[in-house]
Amino acid sequence: MNILVIEDNPDIVANIYGYFEPLGYELDNAPNGFAGLALAMEREGEYDAIILDVMLPGLDGYQLCQKLRKELKQKTPVLMLTARDSIKDRVDGFESGADDYLIKPFSLIELEARIKALVRRSKDQHIATTLTFGPLRFDPDLHEASRGDTPLALTPTGYKLLKLLLMAAPRLVSRQSLETAIWGNDLPDSDVLRTHMHSLRQSLDKSFDKPMLKTVTGVGYRLVDPDV
Repeated sequence: MNILVIEDNPDIVANIYGYFEPLGYELDNAPNGFAGLALAMEREGEYDAIILDVMLPGLDGYQLCQKLRKELKQKTPVLMLTARDSIKDRVDGFESGADDYLIKPFSLIELEARIKALVRRSKDQHIATTLTFGPLRFDPDLHEASRGDTPLALTPTGYKLLKLLLMAAPRLVSRQSLETAIWGNDLPDSDVLRTHMHSLRQSLDKSFDKPMLKTVTGVGYRLVDPDV
């Protein structure tokens, strides 16, 4: 398996090489975003996966991934490495075109497992982009959501909130994380998040016996599997 490692930290690069090469992997390293982009272009179709650091000199990981996806139309699986662990950072990573996300410090065993999973999926004729949790399914590309066999009609903000909650499920997502991810620094004056969450709950839970959207008063929201 051929892997392009775009990472500027020499210690992390050495650890990745030290783990993967004895297992038979072939690795190339680019120490900055522009070098990584050049290698990806030069050897297009030769890499089975790309390990991409977010904080790179010159061209950061988000920008690089966007170029790979939108300008070069490359479909090579991309796993992002980052020290950032906020919901917004993860959303930015996925929206730039990344397929998976691993927080530093990370286990090399887990990194290998995730790379293998990405490569397996990429070799399928259909690459699963649908987010699932229990009976809940959401396709971010098509903006189609369903609970079991029942389609869910959501507002544009409702789809964004559902995506954030699904990405974290079953963990709690704080109110502040949701507000920042949706509105950035331009937070609304009123408690508009409560209104949007009420609308989401109406679509997600109203027609069902067991609710999936739970409120932790004063803290945030989480999804629960009604069948567990």
